[in-house]
Amino acid sequence: MDYYGPMSLFNRLLLPLVFVCALSAQAQTPDDNTAAPASSALDSELFFQLLLGELNARDGEPGTGYSLLLDAARKTNDGRLYQRAVDIALQSRSGESALAAARAWRQALPASREANRYLLQILIGLNRIGETQEPLKREVASTDVKERAAAIYALPRYFARVGDKKLAAATVELALTAYLSTPVLGVAAWTSIGRLRLDAGDSAGALEAARRGQALEAKADGPAMLALSMMNPKTPQAEAIVKKYLEGTSPVEFRMEYARLLLDAQRYAEAAQQLQLVTLDKPDHLPAWLVRGALELQDGKLVAAEQSFSRYVDLALAKRASAAPAEASRGLNQAYLSLAQIAEQSKDFAKADGWLQRIDNPEDLQSAQFRRASILARQGKLDEARKLIRSQPEKSAPDALMKLSAEVQLLRDSKQYRSAYDLLAEAVTRHPTDFDLVYDMAMMAEKLGNLDDMERLLRQVMAGKPDYQHAYNALGFSLAERNTRLVEARQLVLQALAYAPADPFITDSLAWVEYRAGNLSEALHLLQGAFKAKPDAEIAAHLGEVLWTLGRRDEAVSVWKEGTQINADNETLLDTLKRLRVKL
Repeated sequence: MDYYGPMSLFNRLLLPLVFVCALSAQAQTPDDNTAAPASSALDSELFFQLLLGELNARDGEPGTGYSLLLDAARKTNDGRLYQRAVDIALQSRSGESALAAARAWRQALPASREANRYLLQILIGLNRIGETQEPLKREVASTDVKERAAAIYALPRYFARVGDKKLAAATVELALTAYLSTPVLGVAAWTSIGRLRLDAGDSAGALEAARRGQALEAKADGPAMLALSMMNPKTPQAEAIVKKYLEGTSPVEFRMEYARLLLDAQRYAEAAQQLQLVTLDKPDHLPAWLVRGALELQDGKLVAAEQSFSRYVDLALAKRASAAPAEASRGLNQAYLSLAQIAEQSKDFAKADGWLQRIDNPEDLQSAQFRRASILARQGKLDEARKLIRSQPEKSAPDALMKLSAEVQLLRDSKQYRSAYDLLAEAVTRHPTDFDLVYDMAMMAEKLGNLDDMERLLRQVMAGKPDYQHAYNALGFSLAERNTRLVEARQLVLQALAYAPADPFITDSLAWVEYRAGNLSEALHLLQGAFKAKPDAEIAAHLGEVLWTLGRRDEAVSVWKEGTQINADNETLLDTLKRLRVKL
């Protein structure tokens, strides 16, 4: 037997009464200071109907409550009652009832944007996408002219979770037909259509939408952002839209994102050009200076890299008070580490240590100690350097691997290949599925002249991690370097390129295969492209040798000189010059 005490009964009646009284009060509230109060249609019969409907909705009879509220809404033509009926149906997970109430609301009050929005959202929730065309049209048309473009840009979010993405794209396109040829709204419409097509897996359709949007307004953000999101090897045509947008003045953030994508694609020279434009257009843009310096350091341009990192440090210190402390500190420490590396390579060890002493972020202290170990090794203190690395604390498994990699790098740089090999062999025994370690061990086997062991280890990597492109590339290049099994070498390198199509070092390997096979023109073409994408001393050595073989000796010497400027200690370059008896 149900028993409600006085306070319990009060609680049951309180919310329904509040709701009903609120309806009455709102009905009598003037819309402005001059309008006369509206008469309330809330007579005693309607009052009790609403109260009964609310009580049923709250006491486990939502169907009855829904019917009573919907009937009251029809009697009064009150949008709030229609909305309440829809809400009751939604709360009871009765989608069809909610849809019926929303349609009744929309029919009774055709000018109500709220009714149209409810109808649209319910149709989408019920996955009745084909029926959303008219509500979509009304939603856009009823939006204030100044906000209409923003409303169109927002449409893809409505369909983020629908199952039939292709139908959603087609429906939205039909709904936006009236706007497709107008400059501002057409740009928004084509951008939204493109994003929906992209969500549906229609890359070609999305690309076409971006093109049509840009054709309406060349400097519009929407089509360019859409194209930027599509930039990958499968849709190379998207980059043309991005480049057109970048002609002249463009937002720095957009150009930075383009540079990031170029870096991801290993198109380093082009990324560097974009970063130079960013720093020229906005000289105080901190991230651009940091990334620019890293690229210059990677290319062996020590003077330019030092200038970029120094510029970053000056700007960061000036802005540190207003920036997020952790973010500013992390960026500064990266710059300090890089400046220390530059000083180390210039053999100014005191200056390098001075930069390292400025590092104050605990997360970067281990990297600073590794850099100090490298400085000790360069001064001939290899044992002391190894002790310093081994003394670093290990808070996690990645810390241990970082220490191992740092020690192996020291031994490699010091040409202690046997010690590096033994150290890696011990680690591989403990971690046989760490294919980075197995690969490094294979490279040390090559340095020791143990080519059978190298091939065994590389094939172990390929078997365990079939998309490890470096293994295919290393074995293919090794075969080409020995001028043996060239057909297999080409297959291996092409497999590596399939996994990393734009990698200039893999392109260099393919060129070397072609050179060994006697295809000099193809080798030259590949090497010129690789060297343009990544000015590197080893690529310069190979490009110079192909030019030398073709009888273009002045060009060869010029390329070798450029390679020497990048890295005068590169073993491949030095060996090439010695073998061909060339003095620069």
